Amino acid sequence: MAKKALLVGINDYQGISDLRGCINDVTNMRDILKTYLRFTNRDIRVLVDNRATKANIIARLEYMVRKAKTGDFLVFHFSGHGSQIRDRDGDELKDHMDELICPYDMNWDGTFITDDTLNSIFTKLPKGVLLEVFLDSCHSGTGLRDVGLGRPPELGPEHPTLSRYLPPPIDIACRLEGDEDDLKTERSFSGTDRSTVHHILWSGCKANQTSADAYINNSYNGAFTYYFCKHMRTSGGGISRKELLRRVRQSLYKGGYSQIPQLECEATVRAGRTLSAKKTTKKDQA
Repeated sequence: MAKKALLVGINDYQGISDLRGCINDVTNMRDILKTYLRFTNRDIRVLVDNRATKANIIARLEYMVRKAKTGDFLVFHFSGHGSQIRDRDGDELKDHMDELICPYDMNWDGTFITDDTLNSIFTKLPKGVLLEVFLDSCHSGTGLRDVGLGRPPELGPEHPTLSRYLPPPIDIACRLEGDEDDLKTERSFSGTDRSTVHHILWSGCKANQTSADAYINNSYNGAFTYYFCKHMRTSGGGISRKELLRRVRQSLYKGGYSQIPQLECEATVRAGRTLSAKKTTKKDQA
């Protein structure tokens, strides 16, 4: 069984607002993969900042999928801005939203990666490949009507908690003004076809929330990725996805963060060991 991972983190964006914790997310996840899952340096590809362009991200994903064989385990982790855009069919607006992740060279003229693009790549995976995807970003602006990222008040203004949601510019936003509640996301990241392959999706928050880029333990991190990695370490890597989700949610709640991470996968996989195709033991599920 081959193991491959692509880890993407973008702090320094070209032309849009920067973030602070995404590179730490990448190094944190890389350490987890190497320490507890026996990934080697050659198994992991990393794209950060100006190397994390749309073309490079797609090329790396397509290569990973193209080389995959039955029994392989693949990981894709993205930390950065996310957003939504109303889909177009030629010059006609469609009545649904595309979720998207923002590469380094993000612009609203098409240099972004939509849920449709990722789905078209991942559905080419052979049967029997396990794919685990992590999105520590935000893809819906609906929750921004009443933002409550949460942050320890003692940090002061020098350590602001940043949002990983990128709002569309006014000309793009005007396409859906007043229609937000009537539109639906027909093919979202969570709607990936799992009929022929296990697709596991971790997202840093609910669809109507945003993920925090937060100052935690003397450095900036994605709040979701930080607590995910923390509990992987405290458990020695032997913990079910279901139990890990519970612990991460609990830590975010205690830390004052409003976001509630989500896990979408088949029930049997949910009970399995995190970042692994192995089944859990009674100890793992405790």
